[in-house]
Amino acid sequence: MDTPPHALLERMLQQRIVLQLKDGRVLAGRLLGGDEHMNLVLDEVEEKTNEVERRLGRVVLRGSNVVSLQAPSGVAARGP
Repeated sequence: MDTPPHALLERMLQQRIVLQLKDGRVLAGRLLGGDEHMNLVLDEVEEKTNEVERRLGRVVLRGSNVVSLQAPSGVAARGP
């Protein structure tokens, strides 16, 4: 049985994740929360583009902008 997306998000809470966005930007930050639409709240966010790298702090991100989500530790996405 597959794990629902919201259950995976719960396992990743307080962990550092990396997001690829539709516009090509990459955001890395600590996941504070999310909802059923994959809207996310991240803290300590760093944004990377081809030209610039900058710190954004706390960000609320609309789920429809996310192309992929990675938990670098790999532990969060595994089942119990």
